[in-house]
Amino acid sequence: MINKKKTKDKQKNEIYALGQHISMSAHKARRVIDQIRGRSYEETLMILELMPYRACYPIFKLVYSAAANASYNMGFNETNLIISKADVNEGTTVKKLKPRARGRSYPIKRPTCHITIGVKDISLDKSINIDYLTSFKKPRWTNTYTDMIDDNMYSSEGVWDKK
Repeated sequence: MINKKKTKDKQKNEIYALGQHISMSAHKARRVIDQIRGRSYEETLMILELMPYRACYPIFKLVYSAAANASYNMGFNETNLIISKADVNEGTTVKKLKPRARGRSYPIKRPTCHITIGVKDISLDKSINIDYLTSFKKPRWTNTYTDMIDDNMYSSEGVWDKK
């Protein structure tokens, strides 16, 4: 009985906003969603405003809606919210036929996607590490190409003196 009550409390801490039948490819929406997952609410809004992708605007509206749901329904403070869940699923594909030469037709496929944004209040959940949230994601690669640069390349007897 105790375990069931704890799972209900955890579910109440997460507030969702769901956008269905958004007319864009799920692959293009995932490119943006992967950048905001696990970040704070305010940082997410800044990232989405500055990214140049078309998928940012509907995701921005969903994040804003999820935060409004959390503050209105549960009374959460928006400064304590993080993006705990961000999923993109494929929706239906709208299929049309475009007329072409000699009476033929060409199929046009308009993909749609379903986006789910879940926010969580970190003031209620003590298991979240705040240091992780404030740090930026570091690149996984190291700069190995700097070892290939020859220091004598730009000297007086280098490549640039030849005519």
